[in-house]
Amino acid sequence: MEHQVQNSRQLLKLSENQELYYSLVLQLEKDFTLANNPLNITSDIKSEELIKVLVEKIYFLMMEKFSEYLNVLYVIDIPEKEFQHIEVTDAVEVSGQVAFLILNREFQKVWLRNKYK
Repeated sequence: MEHQVQNSRQLLKLSENQELYYSLVLQLEKDFTLANNPLNITSDIKSEELIKVLVEKIYFLMMEKFSEYLNVLYVIDIPEKEFQHIEVTDAVEVSGQVAFLILNREFQKVWLRNKYK
């Protein structure tokens, strides 16, 4: 699976083009719920709103509930090596970069499931 996207908006656009956006949103909500931190989003959420909600949730968890933030990353299965590419600037920017990592991993899951079903 090779997709060349640089940010969350491009990734969500790709998921829409491949008709995987709905599955991506469901997977995202499922994994956050498994980590006991539901996003409380609906399946018809627009991509810009999804990014906003996700970044805000990550920011809150990083700043207020760090152990729960780590649990979310564990449940979603973000490889540790991916964090080496994050540019540490400020917490909001880092939240946006982590949101991209999360969306990328969740897209991987739904893309593979769709391809091999």
